[in-house]
Amino acid sequence: MQIDQIELYHAALKLRHPFVTSLGWRDHANNIFVRIRTKEGIDGWGECSPYPPINGETVETCFIIGKLLAEKLMGTNPLELDAASAIMDKTIYGNTSIKSAIDIALHDIAAKAKELPLYKFLGGEISKQIYTDYTVSVSDVEQMASDAKVVKERGFPVMKVKLGDGGRKDVERIKAIREVVGGDIKIRIDANQGWNVTEAVNTLQALEPYDIQYCEEPISRQEYPRLKKVKRHSPIPIMADESVSDHHDAEKLIKMKLCDMINIKLGKSSGLVKAQKIIQKAEKGNIPMQIGGFLESRILFTANCHLAHTSDMVQYFDFDSPLFMEEDPILGGMEYQPDWEIILPETPGLGLTVKEEMLAKFRREIFK
Repeated sequence: MQIDQIELYHAALKLRHPFVTSLGWRDHANNIFVRIRTKEGIDGWGECSPYPPINGETVETCFIIGKLLAEKLMGTNPLELDAASAIMDKTIYGNTSIKSAIDIALHDIAAKAKELPLYKFLGGEISKQIYTDYTVSVSDVEQMASDAKVVKERGFPVMKVKLGDGGRKDVERIKAIREVVGGDIKIRIDANQGWNVTEAVNTLQALEPYDIQYCEEPISRQEYPRLKKVKRHSPIPIMADESVSDHHDAEKLIKMKLCDMINIKLGKSSGLVKAQKIIQKAEKGNIPMQIGGFLESRILFTANCHLAHTSDMVQYFDFDSPLFMEEDPILGGMEYQPDWEIILPETPGLGLTVKEEMLAKFRREIFK
């Protein structure tokens, strides 16, 4: 089998409401859709959501580097997934977003060639139920409490609250949210590197009464060794996110005992090849995992859901981003149930395609 054509699309997807974290404000998801075509007639879809503050990529860099990677991959065997990952890494350092979109599309092709759903191709099985959380953006106290009330009313079992915009204010935010939603919904928090070490410790200790499930990335990833101090003094479990991109990062943080949990994102890991290696490291270290994303559509999150069914240690699911979008460009793939459980189709590969009328709206470049 040979790669015959690689197509890149700029999928500019308007959000229902602005998405706000300590890293910035966004009203659109500026994503890259990738379609890889083979000479044998099997197509594969992938996606990434480049985000400069985290992965240092933009739509424009993805198109530029995408062309470079396409030139190297053209004519190669799409079923040789490890080799494709190695080719991309040898071609250019970093650029994990665009590499991940290509990697996902190649896995879609490989699973289709075996006539297996992706989770089975990856060696997984459906042995658990997956429910998504829903995110409350950082804002003023009253607005966040109001937004949290809506999340509870919509029946989500868990809410994720964005913090990191001032520790004292963050405590007020959580206090107000817990008062509004009561004690029967789980709350997890994400500081997105927004606190310094002292602020993180003080804030996490002050949040102890509010039954917080865990805290993602409390301090700058550049200060990752100091997570040990935060973890030691925090009554709330610490989940590493931005400080863990690939399996090398995971091994380092696990050996140094810097975190209680790890958050995997395909846009950080360069795709499924390295994400599976992170899972192996975490399983060996008995570290629970979450799988999440940036602002991708159901292409990426369908891949996430397949991956989540490959390990019992993947126990947390942050799969809400497709719900933020005004239009859903995807046909097939994962489906949200009324109680926010997510189910997968049993069709080969990812089990999805992109609506042609949506593709016609997107900027496109084709590499042959």
